[in-house]
Amino acid sequence: MTDADLGFFESVYAVVRRIPRGRVATYGEVAAILGVSRGARAVGWALRGIGRRAPTVPWHRVVGAFGRISLDGRPSGELQRKRLRGEGVRFVNDRVDLARHGLLHSTATRGRRSVSLARWRNSRSITS
Repeated sequence: MTDADLGFFESVYAVVRRIPRGRVATYGEVAAILGVSRGARAVGWALRGIGRRAPTVPWHRVVGAFGRISLDGRPSGELQRKRLRGEGVRFVNDRVDLARHGLLHSTATRGRRSVSLARWRNSRSITS
C-alpha cells in the first residue's frame, strides 16, 4: 500500500466519522465529498481495510447505492443492519430509507434539513 493510499483511506475515515448518528451516506457520496469522481469502490476498499480503527469509525453508516446493505447475508452485513436499527434507521424493502436517513439527499424530517455537498465540504476541514 502506498502513502497515497494511506492518505486517501485516512480521508475516508475522517468523512465517515462525521456522519451523524441515525444518518447514512452511500459509498459514492463519501467519494464525492472527497472530490473523487467514480470513487465509490475505493471507499469500499478503505472501509474494508479499517482494521484497528474500527472502534472509532462508524463504518456501518456507509451503505451501497439506493440504501442497500452491501454485505447482506454475511455476518458483517447483519451487524451493520443491527447497528443501524439501533440508531433508529428505518428500512423499506430491505434498504435504508435514504429519503429519511440519507446524509446528502434526504428530505427535511424531524426538524433536520438535507445537507448539500458544498455545504458538507465547507462545514469544516475533512481531515480534522
